[in-house]
Amino acid sequence: MRVAFTREADSMAETAEVGIDRTQVKKAVQALQAFLKTKSTGDSLFLDDTQQISLLFTLWKIPPKAQTIRIPLPHGQRSDTEEVCLFTRDEPNMTSDQTIRFYKKLLAEKGVKNITEVIPYKVLRTEYKPHEAKRRLLSNFDMFLSDDRVRRLLPSHLGKHFYLRKREPLCVNMLSKNLAKDISRVVQGSYLKVTNKGSCCMARIAHAGMTADEVTENVEAAFQTVSTKLRTKGPVIKLVHIKTQMSVALPLYTSNLNHLTALDEDQKLTETAKQEAAAKKLAKKNKKTEDVKKSEGTGEEIPQLVPMGTPSKKPKLETPKKKQLEKAPTTAGGKKGRKPQNKMNKKGGKGESKGKRRVPKLK
Repeated sequence: MRVAFTREADSMAETAEVGIDRTQVKKAVQALQAFLKTKSTGDSLFLDDTQQISLLFTLWKIPPKAQTIRIPLPHGQRSDTEEVCLFTRDEPNMTSDQTIRFYKKLLAEKGVKNITEVIPYKVLRTEYKPHEAKRRLLSNFDMFLSDDRVRRLLPSHLGKHFYLRKREPLCVNMLSKNLAKDISRVVQGSYLKVTNKGSCCMARIAHAGMTADEVTENVEAAFQTVSTKLRTKGPVIKLVHIKTQMSVALPLYTSNLNHLTALDEDQKLTETAKQEAAAKKLAKKNKKTEDVKKSEGTGEEIPQLVPMGTPSKKPKLETPKKKQLEKAPTTAGGKKGRKPQNKMNKKGGKGESKGKRRVPKLK
C-alpha cells in the first residue's frame, strides 16, 4: 500500500510539473508561418490566411473510454470570413419564416454577429431530407451550432456524413443571459475528440492569419487543458506536434523517457491486483469445498432432493353409444306398423260379406 501511495504522489507531481517550452513552441510556429509564406502566391494569399493550424497529440496508451474535451482559447481561432449555421427549435404558434426572424432579432439584440444562417428544426426535417441536400448543407458552412433543446433530435436527420467528418453541431443554451459570450466561447474555442480506437487525436487551435505570439498562447492553453482533463492515470501525453493541412508535423513536446518506467510500474500494479483478486476467488471456492467435506465426515445427513412421482392418469370410461331408434316408414293410407290394405281386397271382401247369409243350424 505504501508503494501505491508513493506512486500516486509521484504521478501527481509529474502532471503538475509537466509543461511545454514556450521558446520551442514559438520557433516551431515561426517556421510553420515561413513555410506557408513560401507556398503562397498573390492569388492564394487569402486562402493561406485562413488555413487551419492544429495540434496533434500522441498518447502513451489508448484511453479506455471515448471523450470530448472543450478547449477555451485566449485568442479566437476562427476568422471573420467563416460561416456558422445555427439549428433552433420551432417556436409555438409561429411559422418557419417567423421563427427565423425571431431568432435573428434575438441574436442581434444580444450582440451576436458571427452566425450567418438560422435553420429551424422543421425546415431541416423537410427541406434537407435528401442526401444531396445534406451534403450541400455540410459543404456550405464551416461550423454548426444547435439549441440544446433540439440537440437529441438532430442525429437522425443530419446523416452520417456530419459525424464521419467530425462536424456535428455543438450545443448552445439559447436561454442564457450572456448569450453572446457563450456563443463566442464555443465558436472561437476548440474541442478535442479522444477515441478509444487509437492513441492519436487532433484539435484545431489557430489559423494562418494570426501572429506568432497569439498562436503560442493558444498552444500553451490547449496543452494545459488536455493534460488536466484526460481521463487516464499516470503520464498521459507522449508527443505533441503542430501542423497545417498541407505541411509536415513539427515537434513541440516530447515526454521524458522516465515515464516508461512509470507505465511499467502501473502495469505491474494492475497485474498484481488482478492476481490477488483471482487468488481470493480461488480461496473462497476452496473454502466452500472444505466445508462440504467436513459436513460429510461428521455424518451429518445432507438433504437431497427427491423427485416427486407424477400421478398416473385414470383410464377414461367408455360411454355406451346411444342406440338410434329406427323409425318405420309412415304411409298415407294407414297407421305406423300396419300394412296398407289393397282396395280390390276391400271391395271383394265387402261383396262376399254381402252375398253370404247366415243359415240357422238344425237340431
